[in-house]
Amino acid sequence: MIVRQDSFKQAIMTAMADREMVKILECATPRSRSVNDLIRQTGISHSTAYRKIKWMLEESLLFTEKIEVTPDGKKFSLFRSTLKSISARYEHGKLDVEIEYNINVLERTAERLFSLEAG
Repeated sequence: MIVRQDSFKQAIMTAMADREMVKILECATPRSRSVNDLIRQTGISHSTAYRKIKWMLEESLLFTEKIEVTPDGKKFSLFRSTLKSISARYEHGKLDVEIEYNINVLERTAERLFSLEAG
């Protein structure tokens, strides 16, 4: 799918230019991850990870797949990348960005939405 929205194109290119964001996206593509999982697997500091995850959520590069509650009542979110692949080409002053959505995320979101409506 070719990205038409300039703000989404810019967000994708910004993320791809940032090593830490790329690491987060790589970890969160195959399956959902908590912030602590992402920090442990990427080696990114807590403050940096939280800041970049927040930005990627705002830009729709990450998605909150699930919110879980621990036995002691604490909540934590599991995040997943909304994109599976990204391809960019710059030619004659024009930037073309092509993406493939992470279908599992979109399917699960739709399933959860429809199951909420049925209940």
